[in-house]
Amino acid sequence: MHELGISRNIVTIVEEAARGRRVKRVTLDVGRLAGVMPDALTFCFDVVSRGTLLDGARLDINNIAGRWRCLDCGVEFETASLYQPCACGSRRGQRLAGEELKIKTMELEEAD
Repeated sequence: MHELGISRNIVTIVEEAARGRRVKRVTLDVGRLAGVMPDALTFCFDVVSRGTLLDGARLDINNIAGRWRCLDCGVEFETASLYQPCACGSRRGQRLAGEELKIKTMELEEAD
């Protein structure tokens, strides 16, 4: 389950950026073509964040749809798979969106 490793990295990155302040919420952009299971990521985040500045923080995940541009006919379309052909039949495409996995925002408690 690579979501465990991803969660560890998220906690590490956010904890460093928080500079000692408690974290209330973390928002991620996760593409549907990224190969990450949002439910598993949420579960792992809750486990990994225990005892850290993120303990009890809410994890919000924005699911980003997969989008491709056909290199043969130029049509842009939404896709749920890396291997879905264009309506014209071509499988030659350029990925435009859907593979994201990034920390979008974090909400911190007020400093004393």
